[in-house]
Amino acid sequence: MSSANLTREETAARAAGIRLQTVEVDLDLRSAQDAAVTTFPTRSTFAFTASTDTTWVDFIGETVDEVIVNDRPQPVEWDGARIRLRGLVPDATTPNVVRIEASARYSTSGEGLHRFRDPVDGATYLYTQYEPADCRRVYPCFEQPDLKARWSFTVAAPAGWEVLSNGTESSRDDIEGGVRVHFAQTLPLSSYITAVAAGPYHRVGGTHRGAAGEIPLGVLCRASLAPHLDAEEILDITRRGLTFFEKAFDFPYPWGAYNQIFVPEYNLGAMENPGLVTFTEAYVFRGASTAAQHEARANTILHEMAHMWFGDLATMRWWDDLWLKESFADYMGTHAAAAVGGFPDAWVSFATRRKGWAYAQDQLPTTHPIVADIPDLEAAKLNFDGITYAKGASVLKQLVGFVGDEAFFRGAQRYFARHAFGNTALPDLLTALEEASGRDLRAWSAAWLQTTGVADMRAERIADAFDLTVSTVRPDRVTVGLYIERDGRLIRRGGLATDVSAERTALTGAALDDVVLIVPNDDDRTYAKVRLDDASTDAVARGLSTIDDALARAVVWAALWNAVRDGVLPAQRYVGIVARHAPAETDAALLTEATARAAFTVAHFAADNDRSALAAQWLETAWNALQRATPGSDAQLIWARTVGAAASVCGDRAADLRALLSGATVPPAGLALDPELRWVWLIALAATGDADEADISRELRNDDTASGRVAARTARAAQPAAPTRTAAWQAAWSDETLTNDHLDATIAGVRAGGRRDLIAAFDDDYFARILPTWRSRSIEIARRLVIGLFPASASLDPADAWLRDHADAPGALRRLIVEQRDALARDLRVRAAQPSH
Repeated sequence: MSSANLTREETAARAAGIRLQTVEVDLDLRSAQDAAVTTFPTRSTFAFTASTDTTWVDFIGETVDEVIVNDRPQPVEWDGARIRLRGLVPDATTPNVVRIEASARYSTSGEGLHRFRDPVDGATYLYTQYEPADCRRVYPCFEQPDLKARWSFTVAAPAGWEVLSNGTESSRDDIEGGVRVHFAQTLPLSSYITAVAAGPYHRVGGTHRGAAGEIPLGVLCRASLAPHLDAEEILDITRRGLTFFEKAFDFPYPWGAYNQIFVPEYNLGAMENPGLVTFTEAYVFRGASTAAQHEARANTILHEMAHMWFGDLATMRWWDDLWLKESFADYMGTHAAAAVGGFPDAWVSFATRRKGWAYAQDQLPTTHPIVADIPDLEAAKLNFDGITYAKGASVLKQLVGFVGDEAFFRGAQRYFARHAFGNTALPDLLTALEEASGRDLRAWSAAWLQTTGVADMRAERIADAFDLTVSTVRPDRVTVGLYIERDGRLIRRGGLATDVSAERTALTGAALDDVVLIVPNDDDRTYAKVRLDDASTDAVARGLSTIDDALARAVVWAALWNAVRDGVLPAQRYVGIVARHAPAETDAALLTEATARAAFTVAHFAADNDRSALAAQWLETAWNALQRATPGSDAQLIWARTVGAAASVCGDRAADLRALLSGATVPPAGLALDPELRWVWLIALAATGDADEADISRELRNDDTASGRVAARTARAAQPAAPTRTAAWQAAWSDETLTNDHLDATIAGVRAGGRRDLIAAFDDDYFARILPTWRSRSIEIARRLVIGLFPASASLDPADAWLRDHADAPGALRRLIVEQRDALARDLRVRAAQPSH
């Protein structure tokens, strides 16, 4: 095992041997604008007491130049990941002072200090991203969450740049070649949430009157994106969120300023660095955007804000309890978006998007409890998944219903008051919630947090009553909705609520003679995979879009999706139901998910002999829905994007799309052919061979931006010629100059259009490359390659053989292969289950 892969046991031993007090970081980024310079000077100075005379500091960089322990230089002992410290004073009252001078590397993978050059104006932008363990790529540190410190940053940068960190700027000095900016010392922080950003960012400022005084606000993005930055909407959500959370948690926002910066080539949706929250630029909408996109952004803003308390103020001791921040932030983001964020239907989006992610993750062979066993950092990196986020949030929603809103927030208040600026584990939270609610939560915790799997829940009609059955029994309360059919509409006549304590629960008290649809969990309170009986499936096939309540529709849409991906509902019938009811779906999030899932069904679950015809049928559905959609509506934009996805696998509308892109045909009224949509359609044309290099170059000339260059790379790699796909395949694996976004674009091109015939010859090459790649590339880049280029073969044998022959491969790599193999197995199993015609 590489020494870079820190384990839980050794970091616990290190934490037992030292008490970290302060860290001073000095970075010199004046060279950043020179692309030929790949490194920058970095210095860390630590003050800590120790009970041992030796320990280590983490650093992955270019060189370690000097190590000084208590004013005494010592020989540099560095293995590329750990710097050994010797000669410490083992005295609880005598601080050790250690200074390490080093040089670190600028990153193009989104890990550490990422450097980006904007093709629009040539400007250079920097930002950091660390979670779970990439702080050590920028400055020497103690890379574990339970060694908190007060941090002080000093950053040298070119003159005229915005320079930001966690603390507020305290002073700046003119120096040769730029400025040196000093930041105020922070309150205690873990290394993974420290942060720096620098560059000629565009800034919109504001203020908020918080519980403890005025909070400076900032919203930043690249200068070339400034015309698209709707900063006032972001600031409005920020102010409302801060007011809500300060009151809900009875703890003033503790981190000084609240800057939010939208950064290029970002690997995540966002990151909760106190005082300097980073977001993907995908949330700066260059073109038309739907209400669902704005809701998703608001949810993310509020998710990251919740982390200022859940995660930053009270931090998990080790990554086993990652859920203590992510599940809570996921729940609180949706809760706040619905309560104060201006999106009252946020729980509908949660039901379809977040829970769908959780259900899929929880059915993998690598599923794990919400409270997971995380032995090392590689495992931690892969545990930012649907269990830790969405299943945890789903279960918390149940917990809030169980103990009540008032008791839940009262318990959270006790938790923060008791553990502010410290580290926690599961019992700390349960104790606070039990004290506030008066309930014993140990059995609930054991059943929901420390087990795996999603239960099947269904209603079985028995004469004039029905039984509610569950495949896995956990303490729960479930509402079952009963629907009748009147004048072609499905109308909720009522519901029955019951506690679940056995695999089968008899429900009586409701006349079922005219009930056509029974929907367990139609209020989406519990976490379960709902199964509809045959009569109910027939009813929703007729009238799904007529159900008034969007949350109930979300549960039904999810039930149909789970049925098709389990091989219970035929792919053709599912696509037919989507084709009938999606054009009438009024919720943008539900429509977005329904169309994406229909496209996935065509590509993955349709029988081989049916796929081409079904792809053509789906394209026509999308095309006709686009023509009929209300001008300027969210639905019109969603269907326009859906046409692009469908047209990448079926060329029947290629002439129409070319005519629209060239201006020969006028687009439907209200539809803006902005650069984002134009690239979606052009990539589709490239994938079917209906656009060539001249078309791509022409489009790029009109949109020579970062986004345009990424899209052009995908379009070029997508062209359906064997030499083109071969070159893209080789570049993905071998061209280490590709940034993270350019690698994604290349992989997307390789896989475009589902043209398995163009890349099937690379299956053996894939399995030969993955282990060397895992050992030589960063985990972020290696993960993209392993997942993105996994062969969609007609047999599981190659994957099984690799797993058999590489039993000693890193556990994180094996997990990815096991998960991809499981997805392929599902595809093959569902295809085989399709009815013959």
